[in-house]
Amino acid sequence: MSEIRTLPAHEIVARVHPRPPPSEVDEVGMAVGRVIDEVLAEFGHRVRTGRRWSAAQIRTRAREGLDLAFAEVSGDVPPSERDRLVGQVAEVAQVYRGSPIYGLARPKTRIVLIDGRVGVYAQPDFWDGRSRFFELKSYRAIPPPPDVSLQLRLFQLAYPGFEAHLVCLDRHATPVTVTSAIVPAPSPEEAQRTLRLAYDLGQEYGVPKVFEYLEGPFVRLALDPVPTESPRPADSSPDGGPAPAPRDPVS
Repeated sequence: MSEIRTLPAHEIVARVHPRPPPSEVDEVGMAVGRVIDEVLAEFGHRVRTGRRWSAAQIRTRAREGLDLAFAEVSGDVPPSERDRLVGQVAEVAQVYRGSPIYGLARPKTRIVLIDGRVGVYAQPDFWDGRSRFFELKSYRAIPPPPDVSLQLRLFQLAYPGFEAHLVCLDRHATPVTVTSAIVPAPSPEEAQRTLRLAYDLGQEYGVPKVFEYLEGPFVRLALDPVPTESPRPADSSPDGGPAPAPRDPVS
């Protein structure tokens, strides 16, 4: 049996780009984002299985999800604000119908295995099962900020050869807008920097797991060797020529 250290991609992003403790407003916003993810995932499943979902049913599902989510936040959300946010989630779901992720499934989690020692769990929001994956944000993230860029680079490592798409259903816009962009593949140097970052954080913070018990699929990647400087002979000058003759000490 062999042991590796594992951590999810979102933990790498959180450690590189830490956020301050969330305020009550932040907690509510994150709760709404989670409910949007849940509603769209269920909507997509219904589309793929040929079941209809009316606007009234979507609103009911949004309200149920938000009621559960708001029970976990530290502050109280007044009824008028709940109604507004239910409408916001429902509007996002309606706009989703015309988006490039409509009806797509969520891929199975992949594990990026780095040098056989660190495993990074990576799972974008949607994929077409062939050549493209999609990451969804419920706010405008184009151009992507640093944390989103890192998240996407980790996903690109997990899905080599796939075209990466960032899709934004901006719930803060009136009306809700859809924007999307193709994210360029990282250069070999960028990929290596991301791999090194993930490896170092995995060695420090990863959870030990028995490799043979893990379920793939796996994407096996290797770090480039770190170049080392050759020791300079004691009788050489910095530029490689003969060392200068020692000078008499100044009295």
